[in-house]
Amino acid sequence: MCSAPKQHDQRVKDIQRQVREWRKEGGKTHMCTGRPGWLTVSLRVGKYKKTHKNIMINMMDILEVDTKRQVVRVEPLANMGQVTALLNSIGWTLPVLPELDDLTVGGLVMGTGIESSSHIYGLFQHICVAFELVLADGSLVRCTEKENADLFYAVPWSCGTLGFLVAAEIRIIPAMKWVKLRYEPVRGLSAICQKFASESANKENKFVEGLQYSLDEAVIMTGTMTNEAEPDKINRIGLYYKAWFFKHVESFLKADRIAVEYIPLRHYYHRHTRSIFWELQDIIPFGNNPFFRVVFGWMVPPKISLLKLTQGETIRRLYEQHHVVQDMLVPIKHMQAAISRFHHDIQVYPLWLCPFLLPSQPGMVHPKGDEDELYVDIGAYGEPKTKHFQARATTRQLEKFVRDVHGFQMLYADVYMERQEFWEMFDGTLYHKLREELDCKGAFPEVYDKICKSARH
Repeated sequence: MCSAPKQHDQRVKDIQRQVREWRKEGGKTHMCTGRPGWLTVSLRVGKYKKTHKNIMINMMDILEVDTKRQVVRVEPLANMGQVTALLNSIGWTLPVLPELDDLTVGGLVMGTGIESSSHIYGLFQHICVAFELVLADGSLVRCTEKENADLFYAVPWSCGTLGFLVAAEIRIIPAMKWVKLRYEPVRGLSAICQKFASESANKENKFVEGLQYSLDEAVIMTGTMTNEAEPDKINRIGLYYKAWFFKHVESFLKADRIAVEYIPLRHYYHRHTRSIFWELQDIIPFGNNPFFRVVFGWMVPPKISLLKLTQGETIRRLYEQHHVVQDMLVPIKHMQAAISRFHHDIQVYPLWLCPFLLPSQPGMVHPKGDEDELYVDIGAYGEPKTKHFQARATTRQLEKFVRDVHGFQMLYADVYMERQEFWEMFDGTLYHKLREELDCKGAFPEVYDKICKSARH
């Protein structure tokens, strides 16, 4: 309904008009986007939407694919499902393409995004080459590594507290038809960490991912893109009647066998979409039953936004107290200690293991030293099995461990850190400098005030 790429410039002017009107009226409250909180792919709904000035931003189009420069220019509400559908059909793809269809470019820029190719390319922010923003004074600014560089590096992880994103230019690379995926079961925590680290360091692997099913059992997957496939090894895992991907992977662990499959590229990118990683097993416990998949598989997954919209207060509290959804980013050299910590504190399995290269660049998130460093995203989604689990106290223990090893917490999840602890984890030097220079303090809340637990329900 809102798609109209040729109207992009007009829509930008409309956002500028709204911001200038807010200033004329005295700027009594902070501004935020007018997109309803339940539409976002995050665990909670921000309370600030009800108290802040809502700026309407209906921008959801792919504006241009420039194959000469190898970039795609998109609006902030274009999502990963849209992007893959278009780019893959013309032989291109994003170097880092986060799994879930509904993740938007704006969310991935202002928050973060990761994929099993991140050990080569970094996080989603690291494949972006330009941002266009409407600032607190209503002006339109373009920033790149060379033009307005401070702003370019400060935008990622800022959660919309430096300006309104109206377009982004993102690198694209040539795509192939298939992903040749190798599954290898590994046993023993030390062996798992060593295997994962060595495969992540091997740039011949275009994709690296691990699913850990217990403290000492995992399947490490490595993949490459190819245009040729062995017909008897093709697996179109994205078809609605196919087994959920994490269950399919587990079958190789149970059989204790190494295997190779050829998966259509777009099916691979969205391999975790149908089961929302493994969250859907808690919502539809029989969802992976073959009969259910064949008869009703086309109906799933339910939209995350629908689940949030229809979730009552009691259910929300139950989820908060008895359910974990966290992504912690830690240096790969601390991977074994981190997994042991997760096991001791929450004991949630499977764990999602995704490596990424963290470049030594300015901004909120960078390695401790002056060199690029390999990190791993440890994703825990499910019901904790430890008897001593307490949402606030346990998450704070995990957060402290992550701070101590110079890691980072993804900000879509419940954040229980105090403000001082938050800025110990993240480098606020450039961010606060830009907030001052661009007169953001009266226009936008500080990032901590948007993501802390008290700001969400």
